[in-house]
Amino acid sequence: MIELTVSSIVERKIKQGICVLEARDFPHLELVNRLVHLVNQQGKCLGQAYLSAQNKGIGWLISREKVPLDQAFFQHLFGVARTKRQAFEVSDLTTAYRLFHQDGDGFGGLTIDRYNDYAVFSWYNEYIYSIKEEIVAAFQAVYPDILGAYEKIRFKGLDYESAHLYGEEAPETFTIRENGVAYQVFLNTGLMTGIFLDQHEVRGALVDGLAAGKSLLNMFSYTAAFSVAAALGGASQTTSVDLAKRSQELSEAHFKANGLAMDNHRFLVMDVFAYFKYAKRKGLSYDVIVLDPPSFARNKKQTFSVAKDYHRLIAQSLDILNPNGILVASTNASNLPLEKFKKEIEKGFGSCKHRYLETYRLPGDFVSNKKDESSNYLKVFTIQVKK
Repeated sequence: MIELTVSSIVERKIKQGICVLEARDFPHLELVNRLVHLVNQQGKCLGQAYLSAQNKGIGWLISREKVPLDQAFFQHLFGVARTKRQAFEVSDLTTAYRLFHQDGDGFGGLTIDRYNDYAVFSWYNEYIYSIKEEIVAAFQAVYPDILGAYEKIRFKGLDYESAHLYGEEAPETFTIRENGVAYQVFLNTGLMTGIFLDQHEVRGALVDGLAAGKSLLNMFSYTAAFSVAAALGGASQTTSVDLAKRSQELSEAHFKANGLAMDNHRFLVMDVFAYFKYAKRKGLSYDVIVLDPPSFARNKKQTFSVAKDYHRLIAQSLDILNPNGILVASTNASNLPLEKFKKEIEKGFGSCKHRYLETYRLPGDFVSNKKDESSNYLKVFTIQVKK
């Protein structure tokens, strides 16, 4: 194993409990896709890490001492992770949740989700992919009840994004449950599955009546999971807007899975900012507006960044929000701390009076590294607006 001497900045981060290694801290690094032994400038051991570029950083600290990354190592990690999730495992109301969550469960670069009796592995870099045989074998030993598994490739360089990994193949589409609500999912079509599991608790608030008797507008709706939850929680009507052409078909599948009539539920394939203008022009207004955009998006006319442009969503929502309406402001941008996100939201409100009702972070199955703010990437506020 190669020994790598790190700067005092990296040493401080490691001692704080931060596991992700960032490119800016290793400006001249040429080592890739391998294990390294980290030492400080005095030669003192800091821990074992692996280097492999991904969308977040260039590697991960995985242990404070040298350890063999064999099947036994991963079996231990998965066993501990399974114990943490016993409440989800015994629930009849939720059958899809995260089984392993990166550094929160002790190993960055890997997530594993459960959808009924099937698992979905996400490999975030080349190194983690190169040791997948040991990882999968360990997982099968800890989860013999999982019938089959799929993999998602979340790094560049391979000629596929999704594939069957082992065991039985799942139906092309099938239904999972979350908070008692049915959602139709698909495990082998690109990187998506039909639902973002990290929003359990926000959808749970909608099921419990956050939008009861109210009209709801769901922007960047994807498969309209928020809308379905709201409808089952008593919303009088929902409107779901997303630019993706397939969004309407996938959204309707969720509604049908719950036996919901479509009479009071609309699905529009349309740019969100264009819809704001359309709704204002037509005099449309809503009691609840959900804003859950991607961290960064680009279309033919403009780009959108949560860090710089979220205030525009807030400001334009205010134009079509009913008196005492509620905004659900959400982002999964890991590089945007909670307080900075709140400042961006406040910029959109200007002098408009409002109060924060609830704050949501990652749910219990998405175990985060409590020493690293960016590990707990989900930030959601429910905000009541006084007009």
